[in-house]
Amino acid sequence: MDGALRELALQLAYFSGTARIVAAYRGGAGVILRFERVRPARGDAFQPLQRSEITPERFDRLCGALPRWGLEVVTLDEALRRTLEPAKRQRRYAVLTFDGAYRDVATHAAAVLARHRHPYTIFVPTGFVDGIAPMWWLALEQVILRHDRLSLVVAGTERHFDVGGTRQKYEVFAFLDGWMRTLAPQDQLNAAHDLCRRYSVDMTALSRAAAMEWSDLRALARDPLVEIGSATVHHPVLTTLPAAAALREMRMGRQVAEAALDRAVRHFAYPFGGRETIGRRDVGHAQDAGFASAVTTEPRVVRPRDAAAPYALPRLSWDGRRRSLRGFRVLTAGIGGAGAEG
Repeated sequence: MDGALRELALQLAYFSGTARIVAAYRGGAGVILRFERVRPARGDAFQPLQRSEITPERFDRLCGALPRWGLEVVTLDEALRRTLEPAKRQRRYAVLTFDGAYRDVATHAAAVLARHRHPYTIFVPTGFVDGIAPMWWLALEQVILRHDRLSLVVAGTERHFDVGGTRQKYEVFAFLDGWMRTLAPQDQLNAAHDLCRRYSVDMTALSRAAAMEWSDLRALARDPLVEIGSATVHHPVLTTLPAAAALREMRMGRQVAEAALDRAVRHFAYPFGGRETIGRRDVGHAQDAGFASAVTTEPRVVRPRDAAAPYALPRLSWDGRRRSLRGFRVLTAGIGGAGAEG
């Protein structure tokens, strides 16, 4: 089903009242929601990363809507407790999580969340905060935005791309983004630096401007409503790493965050989080690294059975291309995509 038809189906489920009925019977224990950036709307025709953004105004409306949808916003610790006790009559929950440690979570989201008194979790790739791990996707977006043609060595071959039109820009971004995620970390870094050198993009500056600093995180961590989680050091696709290196990334990310913030870090988010980026060994590593839970981006509600597998918890991701909250309301009820599975 393409995006337009899927959105229409979600809208129909909303207006027919199906979402409210299904939530009562198949809505699971609750839902873990995933966000990345909270920033004002932009007018550019080419915005391939818009899917991971939400405006402060829409985020405010969503925060206000969750209780009306019958969802109590709780911490991840509380969500795990409720999932472990499915026999008790408990209100369905929502957990708010943020990936990437983006600066705009501090500048835009924090005030909204404080006003609503909602707890939330920030999953921190410590390399972003330390400035040692670049956000290569930001550089890729900038290169394609600024140019009509580009060249890059892909799989050992010099490739040339026409990106003069908006549709072409989106297609080439999708191709290169997908290819970059298959590369081992050093190869990925080499490809990103090659691209930036060719087209005079300062990837380090882009990354530093987008990421929080430790002072931002320390200020947020003083709030009892804020929970800090880990997301490795360099934010690699874990399946591209040898087992020992993947486990080291998990352990070091946690240790660095705990030392910098002087507080326990109990929860983990797999970088990128999709099935193709997580191996069975990585799920075991999350437990070996001492975490209480680990979250993926598998798009469905949390079922009582997930209590037996807290190292592969599902999350529903906000799609910034969505025009209204109605479709998202339907997804939180357990309808649509993987959320409809029993």
